[in-house]
Amino acid sequence: MRYHFTPGAERALTEAVRWQRPASDGRIDVPGLLIGLLAEPECRAAGLMAAQGLDQSMVRERWPEVAPHEPPPSLSPHGASPPPSGKRFTADVENALIAALDRLWAYPQPVELATEHLLLGLSAAGHEAGGWLAEHGLDARSLEAEVHRLHGHEPTPIDLPPGDDPPEEISHPAATTSHQPASRASTAAIPAATSFESPLERTGLWRAFDASANRAREALRVVEDYARFVLDDRHLTGLLKEARHELTAVLAAAPTDVRLACRETQADVGTGLSTSAEQTRPDGASVLAANFARLSESLRSLEEYGKVLLPAQVPPRIEQLRYRVYTLERAVAVTRASLERLRAARLYVLVDGRSSPEELAALVRALVGAGVHVIQLRDKRLADRELLARARLLADLTRDTGTLFLMNDRPDLAVLSRADGVHVGQSELSVKEARAIVGPGALVGVSTHAIEEARAAVLDGADYLGVGPTFPSQTKSFERFPGLEYVKAVSNEIRLPAFAIGGITAGNLPQVLAAGGRRVAVSGAVAAAVDPAGAARELLAMLAAKTGADS
Repeated sequence: MRYHFTPGAERALTEAVRWQRPASDGRIDVPGLLIGLLAEPECRAAGLMAAQGLDQSMVRERWPEVAPHEPPPSLSPHGASPPPSGKRFTADVENALIAALDRLWAYPQPVELATEHLLLGLSAAGHEAGGWLAEHGLDARSLEAEVHRLHGHEPTPIDLPPGDDPPEEISHPAATTSHQPASRASTAAIPAATSFESPLERTGLWRAFDASANRAREALRVVEDYARFVLDDRHLTGLLKEARHELTAVLAAAPTDVRLACRETQADVGTGLSTSAEQTRPDGASVLAANFARLSESLRSLEEYGKVLLPAQVPPRIEQLRYRVYTLERAVAVTRASLERLRAARLYVLVDGRSSPEELAALVRALVGAGVHVIQLRDKRLADRELLARARLLADLTRDTGTLFLMNDRPDLAVLSRADGVHVGQSELSVKEARAIVGPGALVGVSTHAIEEARAAVLDGADYLGVGPTFPSQTKSFERFPGLEYVKAVSNEIRLPAFAIGGITAGNLPQVLAAGGRRVAVSGAVAAAVDPAGAARELLAMLAAKTGADS
């Protein structure tokens, strides 16, 4: 989105680039923006903060991870070129800018954001800076009133003769060019009631909106807590937190005082209605499902009532948030189900079709007997008919055992051989395309070589990840090696089952374990060993020892 800033705001933004948190990735972040605003002592935002005793040292004390940082050369003082990430602002600052524009929706377009508008957005966007500012007397409502005062607007009640209906339109104070009396700032962003609506109906619409907003916030917190405390998944927790911040920014378009004025819990006919199913939850999965359903339903209700009550640009944002929630629901559910299905899976062995079916059968029997959890058939030499015959043989040998059978790259052969699933690479079919062929009950794994690919695979609905290559391999050549750092990055961030792969042996497995890897996929270390079953047992023992030490 393209924003327009006053020269003073641009100077503050230029200074903000110099103050970074480690996760900012060269973008302007909330603490940096606060420091940037304070660095312009003549600007209105700095004056408002100084009046409350705020200075740069207090910002740095509140966010100690912020440090001076030289801005990248590509970022000009006026932001003509974005940082390497392709964005000038972090998601929190982006939400603050949107929150500011939501409160200035009736200003002449495009709105030129000044420093006081940036401060207003920070206070209204719902992230941690808003609470910190409110603690120091700079809450969104008082700041909005002060912004109107600074711009010469005088929000006062409209005098109506007794018995008169409200005017059909209530102008936003910023839309007036003279100093004529306007409506109160707190209700200025509310679209006018139609001639068909009574005050009672209008109040009812706001009650429905307010109830949906509360349900959505509560449900989103429940599912975020599940990802955080039950799944222990940093990636999904962060995405759900971003969704919560977006919801807060969207709800900023609905004035809190209006929502509270229309709220009537004591007289709500629905508070006494409940079913027995709502009073009990058999397990965590039911808690998750119920609250995702509650969340999506509430967002749809907010979207529909928002079409009547809110500025026109807000409901489409709610719609997009609803679509994001659908994707997150799948990612959370798939992560949970995969952790259950692959709970015991630690050793994954890749084999080719061998020189004959008999040789393959002997190898597979040995691996199944040793307790290997997953076997993948990967062979680029055999013709399709021969490969299918080998796949059917492998499926027969693993059926009703504790070993899963997956087909490499070929979802069609996975279906024909009745394999447990398929594994695809970054250059093969996508997870979506593979899923369309193998169906919902089959496993779909995907190879990843960077944290961005791993994050994308989670949202794409993959059941597990291949993470590597970790070391140089004798069975497959690679152009680059993300190595142990990548194993560590995935283990720190993602809970979807992930198998480190690439050159792993009993000799270097301790390094993988030290990096956080708890599942490995190997090929030559087992399949090419003199005693494949013995090699597999050695790896299994090392994995079990580490897993037992962790529990």
